[in-house]
Amino acid sequence: MIKTIVLAGAALANSFTATAAMSPQIEQTLVQVCKAGASNNVFKFNRTMKDYRINKSRVFPRLVCNGESFYNFAVNAGADKTARKIAPYNQGTVTIKDLAMQDSDTELYVVNY
Repeated sequence: MIKTIVLAGAALANSFTATAAMSPQIEQTLVQVCKAGASNNVFKFNRTMKDYRINKSRVFPRLVCNGESFYNFAVNAGADKTARKIAPYNQGTVTIKDLAMQDSDTELYVVNY
């Protein structure tokens, strides 16, 4: 009985690690999207998005290029036209600060939406 539980646990652990990897095709697609975003060529960017059938609202909040969000990556690459195009999909942040609080403890609550 214990052997069966251990064997089932090992098989289950292997299945979790196998799904964590990204397929090479998806990785190459996302690399092309990052390259098109950094090019500052809106036509090339739109063509890449259309060719790969990318859903902007699902991909852009989660896409990371070189350790940065896609929007910050485009801005830092100097691609202002592309950044302007994807700005509506950028996640904003909200900071809440209690103005009536008199204590020196200034605790901030950050909400991402």
